[in-house]
Amino acid sequence: MKKTLLSLLILVLPFYAAAQEKNSFPHSEWDCAKEILMHTPGEELFDGVIHPYAGLFEYYFDVDKAAEEHRGYIKALEKNGIKVHTIRELLERAPVERLRACAISALTYDTSGIPDAAEGSEKYRMSVINEMSRADLIRCILLRPTVKLYNSGNNTGFEAVYTHSPLMNLYFTRDQSITTPRGHIISKMNSVQRAAETQIVSLCYELMGVEPILSITGDGRLEGGDYLRGGTISYIGCGMRTNIEAIKQIMSADAFGHDTIAVVNDHKWWQMQMHLDTYFNIIDKDLCTLVESRYYAKKGDPEWVTVDLYTRKPGAKEYALTQKEIPFVEFLKKGGFEIIPIKPEDELHYANNFLTIAPRHIMAVGNQSEELQKALSENGVKVEWIPLETLIKGYGAAHCMTQVIRVAK
Repeated sequence: MKKTLLSLLILVLPFYAAAQEKNSFPHSEWDCAKEILMHTPGEELFDGVIHPYAGLFEYYFDVDKAAEEHRGYIKALEKNGIKVHTIRELLERAPVERLRACAISALTYDTSGIPDAAEGSEKYRMSVINEMSRADLIRCILLRPTVKLYNSGNNTGFEAVYTHSPLMNLYFTRDQSITTPRGHIISKMNSVQRAAETQIVSLCYELMGVEPILSITGDGRLEGGDYLRGGTISYIGCGMRTNIEAIKQIMSADAFGHDTIAVVNDHKWWQMQMHLDTYFNIIDKDLCTLVESRYYAKKGDPEWVTVDLYTRKPGAKEYALTQKEIPFVEFLKKGGFEIIPIKPEDELHYANNFLTIAPRHIMAVGNQSEELQKALSENGVKVEWIPLETLIKGYGAAHCMTQVIRVAK
């Protein structure tokens, strides 16, 4: 009997452990990160940097230097025992049929100038996709090419113009999804330039054996930089990139995993502070940062931030709006936070966009002011300063480039 029970335990325990591992979703920003999804930028970035404004970037930057910095950031995370999954590595292991399915939606033959060729061109497009190597399927998925066809005037067949709609912002893997205590939610991006990114991230979750619990639909808009986990509370920004429709979809689906939802209302739509994590971030259960323009703002200022609080009783499914327009700083202090204000010169160097990998342990952009370094040190914060001087020119930093998908139990 004992031998039979032991044999049964040997069979069952690995599956039990795998289930526990699979469901170790983070409840807090300060949970110890165990697995992170990232994407080292490649050739798909080039089209974005040649017109930074249209690419949603701040300045031109060197694509190769950006990739080198990103690889350095991954190594720093791995030194802390964190497993980093990269989108490219996941795609390289994907069944080729799944890659072809993505390539079908990525590659366009535009026959609007020669409508009689439409049927034949579609068959030809499919034949080309079916012949593509794995590497070229991945190129197709990331570059999203369009071939606009014209009749040749010299009897040589077609003439063509080649364009791309590349996924140049894909390296900001914070945005295409959010990870709540319940699981992963697929975003619906605010910008057309980024709309297709969610398809790739959805495939990556599939390849990791994770099934997202919700996808935002319809008029909802959600980007992951607007979501922060606070232990017993979800903070979600509502403003430039995320709207109340998406927030209500998450609440209706019971997908937040917290009984208290703080909807942080941003009234200043400015690219430098496009997401909640660009002006507010959490280091530990009782320590956070907030940029000075928000910290010292007065009611009526564009920078004034308020919270609408949605709550529910434990075990209940529906949320109710219980308080409106609570001043954000007041809300944080009542919640037990000490706030480190971030000065403008540090904010413009993306000091607030750090990644917390454990309580009072953060990965942050290097070369910040001595004053900020001192404030963090005095609060017992271990900081690993990461050289990201090139990558931050894309309007994001250490937090934006990561999606924490599992944490240590």
